[in-house]
Parts: sequence; structure tokens; C-alpha cells
Amino acid sequence: MSVMTPVSQSTATQNRGRESAAEKVGAPGVNRREFLTYAWGTALALISAEGGLATYMFMMPRFRAGEFGGMFDWGPAQSLPDVGNSPQNSPDGRYWLYHSEQGVKAIYQVCTHLGCLYKWSESTNRFECPCHGSKFTADGDYIEGPAPRSLDQFVVEIVENGQVVAQTTEGETAILPPQTTNPNAEIHIQTGKKILGKPANTSPARAITQAFAKKIT
Repeated sequence: MSVMTPVSQSTATQNRGRESAAEKVGAPGVNRREFLTYAWGTALALISAEGGLATYMFMMPRFRAGEFGGMFDWGPAQSLPDVGNSPQNSPDGRYWLYHSEQGVKAIYQVCTHLGCLYKWSESTNRFECPCHGSKFTADGDYIEGPAPRSLDQFVVEIVENGQVVAQTTEGETAILPPQTTNPNAEIHIQTGKKILGKPANTSPARAITQAFAKKIT
């Protein structure tokens, strides 16, 4: 039978005091084990977040200038076709550039019906889809056919001294193209920024066609 002397009792009390102090870390009521658990959880959360961000940055597409999905430099405004001339085809950029009275448009070359590639018809002065017969004006406005909306457009930017001074915007009833009177302004087409065409039933060309059809019947 062991007998605890006053000295050994004092030592045991001190040891228990050290263990108790070691367990109490940080806020009241949080012991050492809980503190380590929280610390490990926070560290793992930070590592996961950093890994997720790195994965996102790696997976996020990056496009170079002149590559579809990136920026296409058309050149200075003075190189634009005359207002009202036939749309100019850009196969690499997958758009038709049209200089209308309202401004410069970059019209996406995919039909809004089922994704077919429509063509420009010089004889009828309009875009026509050979797949299912949808037709659109040079501005990209819906005329007739099964397409649910007018043609989509890419954002066109007017750049002067390295600054964007005007660009394509989306209005309530129409896509609004930018204009410039500066012949040296640069024309940039952002093929990674697409604005969806307006619904077919709001197209001004459709309304005109229907009115004309009623007149001749």
C-alpha cells in the first residue's frame, strides 16, 4: 500500500494544474483538443478553396485575339464597308459584319432555329437558311420561317486611344449597334460576348412583311 507524502501530493496537484492549463486554449470553454480540431478544419477548408480556385482558373477558357471566342480586330472605321452594302463574311470569327444606318453589327452565323449555317443571298438581299427556310434581313431581323427570334449578335466595340467609347447594347425591343464618325477609330468584335436576338413576333421586318401581304390579298 503506497502512501502519498505531502511533497508527492503537491507535485501531483501541480501536474494536474499544468494539464488543465494545457487543455484550456483560446476562448473560454474551448479545450486544446477542440481548438486543434477547429484549426485543422479551417486549414483543410482553405486548402480546398485554393484547390477549387486553381481548378476553375485552369478550366476557364482563354481565347487569343483572332480566335473564335476572343476579340477580332476589324481595323479602322474607314475600312468598314459603305452603309447598306452587302454583309461581309468573317469565317474565322463566325460572323457577318454589316454596316447599317444605325451602326456596325456583327451577326452570328448560326440560325436561331436549329443551329444551321444560313447564307447571304444577293438576289433577294437577305439571309436565308437552307435547312428549314427561315429568313432574315441584312440587319439580322426575323422575316419568316420557324426561327423563334432574330439573329444573335456579337458585341462590337468602338475603340479610340485604347478606350472603348461605344459598344453594342441590348435595348428592350432591339439590339443597338454602336456608331462612330472617327475614321481612325478601331473596330473590335468580341466573339465571346453574344446578345440573343429579339423574339420573332417583335421583329419590325415581320410586321412590315405581314402588312404587305395583307395589302396584296
